[in-house]
Amino acid sequence: MDLKRLRYFVTVARLGSFTRAAEELRMAQPPLSQRVQELEAEVGAPLLDRDSRPLVLTPAGRLLYDQAVQVLQKTEAMVTSMRRLLSDERPVFNFGVVPANFHSSLASIIREYRRVLPGVEARILELNSLEQVDALRTGRIDAGISRVEVPAEGIRRIVLREEPMVVALPNDHPLATLEEAMPLVALKDEPFIVYANNPRPSLADHVLAQFESRGVSLSRTIEIDQYDTALILIAAGTGVSIVPASARLVTSPGVSYRPLVEHITSPIIFCHREDDATSELRALYFALAQFLTECGHPIPKELRLRTDTALD
Repeated sequence: MDLKRLRYFVTVARLGSFTRAAEELRMAQPPLSQRVQELEAEVGAPLLDRDSRPLVLTPAGRLLYDQAVQVLQKTEAMVTSMRRLLSDERPVFNFGVVPANFHSSLASIIREYRRVLPGVEARILELNSLEQVDALRTGRIDAGISRVEVPAEGIRRIVLREEPMVVALPNDHPLATLEEAMPLVALKDEPFIVYANNPRPSLADHVLAQFESRGVSLSRTIEIDQYDTALILIAAGTGVSIVPASARLVTSPGVSYRPLVEHITSPIIFCHREDDATSELRALYFALAQFLTECGHPIPKELRLRTDTALD
């Protein structure tokens, strides 16, 4: 079975559109459609319901899609491994992180990682949670740290910890001087800033869901793309927001942080390819365990088990 046809089919199925898939693959739509038709002829069954919008997989299409994703993932990993083996270049380990998402601890993790594997170059790519899934499957990154649970075939996810969230508001805001914790309802009439990364879901959806689940209706929301922009708007007195507590470690003139009455957290999620057994990934398990221990956080059971195995 031709790998290129499989890749074309997986892209169409993932995006639910021949037009969008052709754009991503940088090819014309007619030959893309023809390649998928050839694949359908080869397997002897239709793979897509072309009458639906977006396109929907048939039962045969779903079965092939699940298998094709794994085949393409393993092929890409094999090619990457061979390229590294045959290259004289320094080995590279690529981290995917959610843009501007308060990874103040990432520097410490990478420092520990470089201590364990000094011969490996660590690189960082800014990708949202959904983009990390595709990047892992295609080999663009070797591991990711995200904030949103995105279940995906062939991707292992470990919640490292649940981080408390706090209110971010202008220094001169009347609520900034309160010593006691602040309830969510106190924010209902404030212009509320959400930093949403497309495609959704994003951390913004998680934050907004906290208000909805408690019956608090916000009078006005301001949606922006970047957290840096949110900080500028907050410092300028334009609005308030809710952010992970580690945001307080980032210097933000004009912004104050207050604790919440409600216990609201945001998960920090470590993800990688399920079948990855490289020494580079094992070193990252060890670095993460070391970092959590030094910070006084418990080590997740799955992370501990794999760390123990890596040290055997």
